[in-house]
Amino acid sequence: MKYRNKIVLASKCGIRFDETATTVNKPLIPDGRPETIKASIDGSLMRLNTDHLDLYYIHRIDMTVPIEETAGAMKELMEQGKMTHWGLSEASEEIIRRAHKVCPVTAIQNRYSMMYRDYEKLFPVLEELKIGFVAFSPLANGLLTAAYHSHGEFEKPGDYRSAMPQFTEEGLKENNEFMSWMKVIAEEKNATPAQISLAWMLAKKPYIVPIPGTRKVNRLEENMESADIKLTQDEVKSIDEMLAHMPMSQVFGGSKIQKK
Repeated sequence: MKYRNKIVLASKCGIRFDETATTVNKPLIPDGRPETIKASIDGSLMRLNTDHLDLYYIHRIDMTVPIEETAGAMKELMEQGKMTHWGLSEASEEIIRRAHKVCPVTAIQNRYSMMYRDYEKLFPVLEELKIGFVAFSPLANGLLTAAYHSHGEFEKPGDYRSAMPQFTEEGLKENNEFMSWMKVIAEEKNATPAQISLAWMLAKKPYIVPIPGTRKVNRLEENMESADIKLTQDEVKSIDEMLAHMPMSQVFGGSKIQKK
């Protein structure tokens, strides 16, 4: 791989979809068994044409497998040079602490946005253990771009957003005041609502790394430019207070986890 030493390559393992389900958001089936993790990384390395990953996550926590066993498998892979660091996704404090004792955790990848702040309760333990927070769905699956105005925009077959509460006609109406407020703040900073959302997150904690997804170059550039927007701690505090009182809809909290 020509640019391998210039990038941080991350991947995940330990999950599959229930393909028998007929719902748009198919349930997830976690698999944290050591043998699954070891087989998965070999497949990833082959497909990515590399000899190691910089960061390897367990995609969801398998409650049928002690996290210590999963962490032990990750430790073995690190000792074999197949990965440099490992992380957990959608993990609680208890799971983080137990896993960290077996093999130091580098990053937690949990859902986090202006509309989904549940995991702020993890900040103290992350600071204590010096673990980074990789925030996925930082734009609430696109709602915080303020680009969507009708549920009809998600009628394409297979579009996950059609089943998300923030994108129902009722949800969009519930978020009207919130979106108007976001646009006002964005105008004050000569930015877009998406950039304000990401800038707020970057200003919250130095160890937070948002990972907004996109398929368009212009959106990628827009997201990257959010790093140039500086918010003071007073501004962050003001936004937090507004978020605590602003009417808004429910937001998608993740696909159903199906028990094995």
